Formats: sequence, structure tokens, C-alpha cells
Amino acid sequence: MIPFLALIFLLISKIFCASVFPEQVHISLGEDAAAMVVTWVTFEKNYKVGTSDGWSKQFQFKTFPAGNNFKFRVCVFGDLGYHFGNSIPDLMKAAKNDLFDMIIHVGDIAYDLHKTDDDGVNIGDKYMRELEPIFSRFPYMVIAGNHENDKLNFSHFHNRFRMPGEVNGHHNNQYYSYNVGSAHFFGVSTEDYGYREEYGNAPILAQYNWLTNDLQETNKNRVIRPWIIGYQHRPFYCSNTECPIDAEPLIRIGDNNGIPGLEPAFIQNKIDLQFCGHRHSYERFYPIANLVAYGNDSSGNAYHNAAAPTYITVGTAGCHSSKTPFGSPHPASAFRSDDWGYTIMTIYNHTHINLYQWSVDQQKNIDNIWITKDFGH
Repeated sequence: MIPFLALIFLLISKIFCASVFPEQVHISLGEDAAAMVVTWVTFEKNYKVGTSDGWSKQFQFKTFPAGNNFKFRVCVFGDLGYHFGNSIPDLMKAAKNDLFDMIIHVGDIAYDLHKTDDDGVNIGDKYMRELEPIFSRFPYMVIAGNHENDKLNFSHFHNRFRMPGEVNGHHNNQYYSYNVGSAHFFGVSTEDYGYREEYGNAPILAQYNWLTNDLQETNKNRVIRPWIIGYQHRPFYCSNTECPIDAEPLIRIGDNNGIPGLEPAFIQNKIDLQFCGHRHSYERFYPIANLVAYGNDSSGNAYHNAAAPTYITVGTAGCHSSKTPFGSPHPASAFRSDDWGYTIMTIYNHTHINLYQWSVDQQKNIDNIWITKDFGH
């Protein structure tokens, strides 16, 4: 038997076509001489999880190809609840039709993971069971939002999910990074700032030190992975009614008492794209840095060899709260909508990314852009 996080993890190949035929089959000893481990390489895999008390049904996932130059698609959204999860039916259909290869959820999950519903059942359990057909098949990458604060240092969020990377020998979901194809992804917590009075300054400083090191190391490999794409919960920029021009100055630039902000590291390391949630609306910005927009005129394509990061708010997946109304447009706002929905991002190669926003309300794409760069930019 093969232990896996106190469970037994069974991986069984399934042959769909010649291109996924199992190969490189090899065996090794298990934990004792009576056990043998069989290993092989294939893109399609079926699996079950369970213990001696019982097994799950069979699930399936598909791994990414090797290398750093292949097309893949990412579904991105934030603020999705179990109740009034307006996008859930459309997400189910999109998953069934293989319209994405992985998922990024930028915080506020289930509303709330740690709360008990009126029938006495945990809401987080209900949410994960309903969406199990998707989350068991496609990687579900999450970052904490304000609704993940359970007053116990995000313990419910921390124990339910396991993201890449470790800190001091323990897995860490608050900030982490990973590579897929031609892109480096990183997730950071804005909630360290939002709940600073509860949890102190140490989480902010630890994350900042990690982030600057991670982005600096990534920048050394831009020839291999030219795209740097991040995600967080609270946005720096928005034009909803309660948003000033500088929506979250502490998170964006820090303060004069030793608390560092996140935006300087984004600018210095030339990240390409940052997704946010929190506001229950969709808003795409022109490239912007230090409150200054680039390309919000007729000078040309702002998203080609962009002079600054592009920010997109995707808090439109749907929950019990109402849509967030808009005020006057932010000077850097390029497109905005309060339709429920989600974003599909396709990373084609080293030079081209396409993004479209699917409107659940209108059942069509309502925004579509290309972000492009020259080799070596």
C-alpha cells in the first residue's frame, strides 16, 4: 500500500488514444519487501482515493505536457458562493466541454468555508461536493480572501487546500508560486494587510521577503518563461462606487512604518498581469503603475510590450451579495461590467496571451483582448 496524506492513493491508467498509451513502465520496492510500486508515464490518469473504510468513485485528470512552450487555458474568477453561485452551471458546462485546463480562484470561497448552513451542514463541504466534478479533474488553485478569515488564522482554508511550496517545513497557502509552460504564476495574500491588527506584521514581512526573492529569481529566466502572472484578492485599482482612485494604499505601497507594499515589487520585476477579486464586478485596466496609466489614449496598442502591469478584477462568479455598482470610471479603466461570469485566459506561447470574459447574464463573451510581447521583451 502507498500512503498519501493518511489516505491510500490509487492511480490507474486509462487508454484513450495512441498519444496517451502508458510507457516507461517501471517497478520499485514499496515500504516493505512484500509491496511493489508500479510507475509509468502517460498524460491521462484515473484515480481513486480512500482508506480501508471505503473508496471514492473513480476520477480523472490530465497532466500538462513537458517543456515550456505549449498552449494552455486558465479559468479565473473570484467571489464564488455555494448559495447564489450564479456561474456554477456555466462552469460545469465549460468543464464538460474542456474549455480550460486549470482554475484560479482569487479568494472568497463558498461564503464561507468555515460556516454552518441552516441545515447544520458545513457550507464549505457542500461547496466542495457540488464542484467536485470540476475540482477533481482540473487543478484548483486558490488564494485567501477576507471571507476565509475564520478568526483562527485562516485555519479552515489552510487545512482544506494544499498549494505548491512550503515554509519552514509546512505547506503554505497564503503565498506560493509555480510554473506552467511559458508562464510563472504566483499568488499573494492581501489579507495579511487586511487583518494586520489580528495577526500582526510578521506575515506581511515574511510574504514580502518571499515575493521579492521569487520574482527576482523568475526574472533571471524570462527567456524560458517570459510571462509572470499573479493573483490576489483585494485590488489596488477599481472604479466601483466605494473605490477611491487609490483603493488600497497600504497594500499597494505600504506605509512609513516599515510595512512594504506589493506594487513596487510588481513594477520592478515587470510582471505582466495581475488578477484580483473582492469587488463583485469585472473591470479590465490599461497597463498602470503608481497610479499612472499607459496607453489609455490613441497612441497604439497598450497591451503590446506593455509599459506596466495589467490588472483585471474578476469578482463576478456570484454569491449571496449583490453586484458592486460602478461609480465614475477610473482613469485607467478600459472595460467594465457588472454581469456575473468568469475569465478564460489562453496562453498560446512566449509572445501571445488571449483573454475573454464570459457573461453568464448574456450567455456570450463581452470582453476580448490580446496581451502580446516581442521575444526578449
